[in-house]
Amino acid sequence: MYRTEAFTENRSGALVYMTAPGLAARHAFTTRYGGVSEGIYASLNLSMTVGDDPGLVSENCRILRSALGIPDGKLVFSRQVHGRTVRICTSSDACPTMADVPYEADGIVTAERGLALMIFSADCTPILISDPATGAVGAVHAGWRGTVADIAGEAVLTMSGAFGSRPSDLRAAIGPCISACCFETGPEVPEAVRSVLGPDAEEYIRPAGREGKSYVDLKGVNRALLIRAGLRPDMIYVSDECTVCRCDKYWSHRATGGRRGSQASVIICG
Repeated sequence: MYRTEAFTENRSGALVYMTAPGLAARHAFTTRYGGVSEGIYASLNLSMTVGDDPGLVSENCRILRSALGIPDGKLVFSRQVHGRTVRICTSSDACPTMADVPYEADGIVTAERGLALMIFSADCTPILISDPATGAVGAVHAGWRGTVADIAGEAVLTMSGAFGSRPSDLRAAIGPCISACCFETGPEVPEAVRSVLGPDAEEYIRPAGREGKSYVDLKGVNRALLIRAGLRPDMIYVSDECTVCRCDKYWSHRATGGRRGSQASVIICG
C-alpha cells in the first residue's frame, strides 16, 4: 500500500488553496473557499461551463491569478473531454476564459518560463508534474477514462520528447479527488483498470458489497502508471483528501448530483 500525505493549506486573504510537499514549481490545488460566486457555486467556482455568472468566474480567476502572481496572457486552459490528448503549450495558447479555448486536451505541458497551466476537476484526478532539471511542467485531468487510457504516462512521454525531461527527474502531485472510499462503480471501470495494469490492478479494486459493484482507487492507479512511466515512487505525492468526503471544502460532482462548481489545479513553469 502506498502512502498518502496531508498537503499544506495556504491562505491569501479569503482564498484557500493546497500545495504538495516536494513539488519544485509554484502550484496550487484550489478549494471552494475565497471567491465571489453565489448560490450553488459559492464561492470559488473556476469553471465557465457549469452555468455560473461569467463575470463572477472571471473575478474568481483574477483572485487566484493575483495570489499566485500570474500576469494577464500567461494562463493556459484546456477544453477537457476525458481523453488522453496532451498538448504542448506556449503563450499563444492562452485564452481570456475557458469558454474561448479552441482545442481539446486533458493534459497540457510547457517549458515556457512564467506560463501557468490550469486544469479543472470536481472528483476527477488532478495531476501536476514538475521537472526541476529543465523547469518544464505539466497539468493533467484524469477522469476514470483518462486514467485507464494512461494520460499520466502520455504526459510524461510528451515532456520527455518535447523538453528532454528524464522521467526519473520528474516529481508529481496527485491532488484531492474522489478516493477509493467513495468511488463505487459498475464492472466497466475495474475491467478497464485490469486491462491497463494487468495483475497489479487488484491492489486498487475491492468489492463494494453489492452485486456488480466495486470500489476503485484512481489515485493508486495513476500513481502506478506514473511509476511505470519512469517516475520514482518517492517523488510522487498523493493527497489524503477525498472530494466526496470533504464536499464542504472541495467541489464534488458525485456529492452534489452535478449541481456544483469546479476547482482548479495550477502549475507555473519556472
